[in-house]
Amino acid sequence: MNDDLLLRYSRQIMMPEFDIACQEKLRAGSALIVGLGGLGCPAAMYLASAGCGKLLLADFDEVDLSNLQRQIAHTQDRIGQNKAESVATVIAGLNPDVQVETITRRLEGDELLEQVRRVQVVIDCTDNFGTRDAINQACVETGTPLVSGAAIRSEGQISVFDFRQPDSPCYHCLYGSFGDEDLTCSQTGILAPVVGIIGTMQALEALKILSGYGQPAVGRLLTFDAAQLSWREFRLRQDPQCSVCQAKA
Repeated sequence: MNDDLLLRYSRQIMMPEFDIACQEKLRAGSALIVGLGGLGCPAAMYLASAGCGKLLLADFDEVDLSNLQRQIAHTQDRIGQNKAESVATVIAGLNPDVQVETITRRLEGDELLEQVRRVQVVIDCTDNFGTRDAINQACVETGTPLVSGAAIRSEGQISVFDFRQPDSPCYHCLYGSFGDEDLTCSQTGILAPVVGIIGTMQALEALKILSGYGQPAVGRLLTFDAAQLSWREFRLRQDPQCSVCQAKA
């Protein structure tokens, strides 16, 4: 890293437990963020500002007026623009050291698998069970760590699934065939800062995976209640009958 980069990342590097070694790993790292809405905006912005070397941003949707209440990377003048392209514009101004690639079509099937293979961690910021389940299957197939987040109304949750660890459960172990596909912000509402809290934590967990800092929340489900300002933690275990990760094993 040159002097400018050392200065840019100095507040992380000066942490003894992080230092230059972790920063260099992060800068050499790559992440795929699927969904650039309420969760994906803060996740992408914090990973970019912290110095993740390469970000793949995937979203087929366009910015609309109702998004601006919580999707903090988008602005009034970018209504109608693709969300991945909108966030890429923000990152270009935030940290030109980060390489950004946008995917403006729906990721599915073989292409989803192909894009997951290209990165070291996947951050699932989508809003329906079917897509989350497909992303989980691709991550299990490729052995790619997955940071999963969700938020609705005034509640959120986050978990990390790392298939490099033999005892790590997968998303399907947690939900099986019973997802929350019908619960979306457009139907039930969302308190704006809640997605920021969960999306920021997703960035933190991805940063930990890429840099080797700390202990990611593998095998743990953390749920957040904004109304009471409280967190709960649950331990997760592999489902021995899971049709996704146990079939792969």
